Amino acid sequence: MAKTAHRWIPVVLTLLAAGCQPPPPPPNRAFAGLPVTGSRAFAEQMGFTPCVDTSNALRCRKDGVTLFGGGPYRAAVDLAWNGAAGFSELTLWDDTNQAAVFRAAEALEAAGWQRCRTGSENRGDQEIWTRPGARVRFSMDLSYWGKRRLRILPEAGQPTGKCW
Repeated sequence: MAKTAHRWIPVVLTLLAAGCQPPPPPPNRAFAGLPVTGSRAFAEQMGFTPCVDTSNALRCRKDGVTLFGGGPYRAAVDLAWNGAAGFSELTLWDDTNQAAVFRAAEALEAAGWQRCRTGSENRGDQEIWTRPGARVRFSMDLSYWGKRRLRILPEAGQPTGKCW
């Protein structure tokens, strides 16, 4: 029995090591000239430098970003596995004006995007903006701690909450 168990040790170790490899980055995708998903090289090519280790991700930032005529915003992408697994969303915010990202929501509404809300507007609620055929969706903090964020995410048919 002990000899049989020793044969499986290299197989088990190989399988465990394979599970510790970073997944490949998602495809490079941009919206309105901003990176939404992709590799570290793509983010840096789009001006998101420097990249700083935040202990749970590699954060690449860019200041002075505009969207739908609003801004300037600060923007960041968070890359998993020290950058090797890429990023899957873009975050925008304004350090001094919590209401600044509402300008984007007004532009989305004017352009015919559908607004939905999660939760009961007490804690962690989001306003989700979608449009049929769009490759991205927007998510804005309604209740928040710290800075109100607007995130641009790839559209993957996620739930949207209550819509109107």
